[in-house]
Amino acid sequence: MPANITESRDPATWGERLQGYRAQLDCRFPQVAEVFERCLIDALAVLSTEGVNAYIDHARVLSRMGRGVEPVLVFLEEWPSIAAILGEQALPSIARTIFTLGKSPNAKAIFPFLQTLAAVARRLPAAAQMQHYLDLALDLMQRTSGSIHGIHQTFASPALPEFFGQAPRLLHALSIAGLSRWVEYGIRNYHNHPERQRAYFSLQSPDSRAVLQRERHGTLLVDHERQLDLYLRGLWGDSALLVPYATNLEQSPQSVPYYDASGIRLPDVFDDAHGVSGIDRYRALLAHIAGHRRWSRPIFADNFSPMQRLAIEVFEDSRIEALILRAYPGLRRILLALHPKPLEGACDPETSSCLRHRLTMLSRALLDAEHGYQDVPLLEFVGRFRETMSRGESGSEEMAALALAYVARTRRQSDQLASVYFADTELAYRDDNRHLWRFHELSDDEEMFDQVRPASAGTELDRLPPRHYPEWDYQTQSYRPDWVSLYESLHPSGDAGHIDRLLEKHAPLARRLKRLLDLLRPQERTRIRYQEDGSELDLDIAIRSLIDFKSGANPEPRINMSHRTNGRNLAVLLLLDLSKSLAERVEVGNGVPGQSILELSQEAVSLLAWSIEQLGDPFAIAGFHSDTRHDVRYLHLKGYSESWGDLVKARLAAMQAGYSTRMGAAMRHAAHYLAARKAEKKLLLVLTDGQPADVDVPDERLLIEDARQAVGELDQKGIFTYCISLDRKADVYVGDIFGRRYAVIDNVERLPERLPELFLALTR
Repeated sequence: MPANITESRDPATWGERLQGYRAQLDCRFPQVAEVFERCLIDALAVLSTEGVNAYIDHARVLSRMGRGVEPVLVFLEEWPSIAAILGEQALPSIARTIFTLGKSPNAKAIFPFLQTLAAVARRLPAAAQMQHYLDLALDLMQRTSGSIHGIHQTFASPALPEFFGQAPRLLHALSIAGLSRWVEYGIRNYHNHPERQRAYFSLQSPDSRAVLQRERHGTLLVDHERQLDLYLRGLWGDSALLVPYATNLEQSPQSVPYYDASGIRLPDVFDDAHGVSGIDRYRALLAHIAGHRRWSRPIFADNFSPMQRLAIEVFEDSRIEALILRAYPGLRRILLALHPKPLEGACDPETSSCLRHRLTMLSRALLDAEHGYQDVPLLEFVGRFRETMSRGESGSEEMAALALAYVARTRRQSDQLASVYFADTELAYRDDNRHLWRFHELSDDEEMFDQVRPASAGTELDRLPPRHYPEWDYQTQSYRPDWVSLYESLHPSGDAGHIDRLLEKHAPLARRLKRLLDLLRPQERTRIRYQEDGSELDLDIAIRSLIDFKSGANPEPRINMSHRTNGRNLAVLLLLDLSKSLAERVEVGNGVPGQSILELSQEAVSLLAWSIEQLGDPFAIAGFHSDTRHDVRYLHLKGYSESWGDLVKARLAAMQAGYSTRMGAAMRHAAHYLAARKAEKKLLLVLTDGQPADVDVPDERLLIEDARQAVGELDQKGIFTYCISLDRKADVYVGDIFGRRYAVIDNVERLPERLPELFLALTR
């Protein structure tokens, strides 16, 4: 039970008791003496007599640890509020944590630990949760503190102070289990990189924020980016790039969506709100921005006051929403749910600026015909707005004139007050309207958003957003979420005649393959005999049945026959490794260089494509290479709907070698297309000349294990994977990835011959 504070503050005894507690504390920091009495009063209000004694004793220990006055002060000030949440029985475990930190090179982390402990306790009020947090912190300290000889820790953890500083923010978004996974990810992936550790645990690195967003609840933009991009293109004909920005949980006010020449900036996560799902909130926001991009025109802002500009933005936003609802009236339910409805008369003009309140009421009335407001100027301008919109689409300049008239009619002296009434005035589905303004005089903090920067050479202006794929970490036996960014595009084209010349070069081989193909080519029709009902009469059976009938025997009634198509139910995707090593040339003898591996691959793929075309199997061809995990490129050479013709040949002719081989991501993306095919057998052929590798991966086993995991994922989807390797040393690693489903072609010059033969053997 708490100590009786009334008795403790008895003037007759309080001075004596205070001196006794000061003597027990035995701390000579003058800063502590200034706040001790106030802290003691707070402690007596929530702690028992034993709890107060333990409180003083632990403060004395902190004062003698040699870490200065800050840890003592923060403990004295914060522990009573912490104990009110956790109970005073939590003090021993917290004290053990402090003692462990003090005995290590991480004593400087004691202050941020204590400083944020009250906020952490509010998120983890249960004793088991708090213990989990303390254990997690000590594990982080143990695994990230450095050592010279590997025996005793000699260097402080770069991650621990940053972790303590960010803990309240992290726990605001994550459960304790999610926090554990977030911490584990940072330790595993940045164990040997102090600066990257510091960036990760301070939430400065993109990976840190990505894992945080993955572990938190809500609708993540990264998970729905392609869906929203197609929504924007399909419904609004707008191909602007969607660019996420990090949602700052502590920032107030929150960042606001906007668009400029580089794309549409959206929050990286939306929670469900007001009965509207996160994905619908994204749709409403994109509809609003797309409407601005279609119908709004910039206005010169220099001659308008901030009050006038705010009113113009409200009228223009309402005009855009009116036009949106003409096209898609089903959005009205979502907009009404997300738009606040301020209470008329809630703002007192004597004490606050009510401009935002009045404008939000007006905005609601312009959207909602059943708003119920009685304000006379508001009703007048609602009528003027609707009359204006009834004549057509109107325009930004016309809305500006209407807004100026409204401001002149409703202006109040209190609108200039510094205290602004904000309740029920935030519209999260609208952007910040920076696109609406132009300035005659440009300064350092003003930009001309209507000036689109010219694209640099080689930039693909109309490509889909990247796909994000996980990558398997064999050390932690877990996936790195959204680790790889894969960009897909059509391969550039070259001279289709070059492929025709390659096929002519291998004409003898083509004739030999033709004979094999004739044996495998499906027959157009297969006869099915002995049918009671069929498409035509089977004369042999009919005559035999007639003879049996004439001789008195039972005749055979099944005298008809039918036909069915006898085809191969197969889908094939040939995935080509286009890494830099393909440019190496093959020696033809005595050190004389011959053709490059790339040229031989062109010949082999051309013959294979010709062969598959003869069989009539649906097939696609794609290439890949990578330049770190941020840029894996997947190049379409032939799609399933394309025939083997000059367009495909032109792309094959332009094949070039470059960059590295991040195979796992490419196979996962190829599986995305193969899995969509309706076929009994789905075959992924991987043609490569080396082991998976990339410039940002020092551990050579990492990408091998990731490719192996990708093969297992494809097996679960019913996709048969087979590798054809041109690396003489492939036996060391290729079996780890593909098991027994591979072939090594030591003599690369035989590739044009072996590749079609291997395919025919696999598909018999």
